[in-house]
Amino acid sequence: MKGSSIEVGEAMKGASPRKGVTRGLSIMDFVLRILAAVATLGAALAMATTNETLPFATQFIKFRAQFDDLPSLVFFVMGNSVVCGYLVLSLVLSIFHIVRSTAVKSRILLVAFDTVMLGLITAAASAATSIVYIAHNGNTGANWFAICQQYNNFCERISGSLIGSYIAVALFTVLIILSVVAISRN
Repeated sequence: MKGSSIEVGEAMKGASPRKGVTRGLSIMDFVLRILAAVATLGAALAMATTNETLPFATQFIKFRAQFDDLPSLVFFVMGNSVVCGYLVLSLVLSIFHIVRSTAVKSRILLVAFDTVMLGLITAAASAATSIVYIAHNGNTGANWFAICQQYNNFCERISGSLIGSYIAVALFTVLIILSVVAISRN
């Protein structure tokens, strides 16, 4: 009876519990990258397909609101698209980290690129947030009135796309922290 428990203990010494935790972090990294890619893709698509037309006094004169009328919203779509593309490409490295959980140099490279992409997605979301704020509240100092009373669907869609982008910002923060923890464990 005691002999079998010694053999089990010796077998457990050979298996590294750190490797299992690092592999778990790699799997979590993979899942979070997929979620962040979906969030950025959804944000970019929601913003890029946003438009609303309102008739004025006659049916021949119409007011139109589209995302590409505002450069900040175009930057938002482009930033989210670039980050989504990066996330899809980085899935290859994430799979590599699941297979080889001891890889350190590629993790450091991934942390560097993740940090750059976090900066890009934060800048894009912040630029769009300022426009959405003005659309909802206006700016009396500049004599800009709030347009969301007239363009309800437009404002709802651009506000919703911001939510997806800020979810991606939060996921990127968690991804960077997970990668740093995985590096420190090796």
